[in-house]
Amino acid sequence: MGLILDTNVFISFERSGSPIDFSQWNEYGEVFISSITVSELLVGVHLADTETRKVRRTAFVESILGKIPVLAFDAEIARIHAGLFASLNERGQMIGAHDLIIAATALFYDCALLTDNTDEFQRVAGLNTISYLMSS
Repeated sequence: MGLILDTNVFISFERSGSPIDFSQWNEYGEVFISSITVSELLVGVHLADTETRKVRRTAFVESILGKIPVLAFDAEIARIHAGLFASLNERGQMIGAHDLIIAATALFYDCALLTDNTDEFQRVAGLNTISYLMSS
């Protein structure tokens, strides 16, 4: 078991200026991020509205990448993703495209998901979601 962190958790840390600390979730084991989270964080770098913000965001993202293992999206996770897509679509409860990739990754690796977006992620059967807002 482990803990996958949603992008919005990092955004909360960046905005607050607080040091990144996941010690209160040690019971879940190792901390990971999905490859789509890396992309979302890097989009934030590219969309920075000032050079100062871009430099700060770059340093923030690179520090994350230097400390937290990234879980790649591969064919096995794609199979889970496709099944989730079909199931959620049939129920009329689709979630965001990137969130669907994060959920499939968490399920494949049997990880809990720490997120501010529990409303969407709780639609995914079998996914253990933890509310970052309630925990922080």
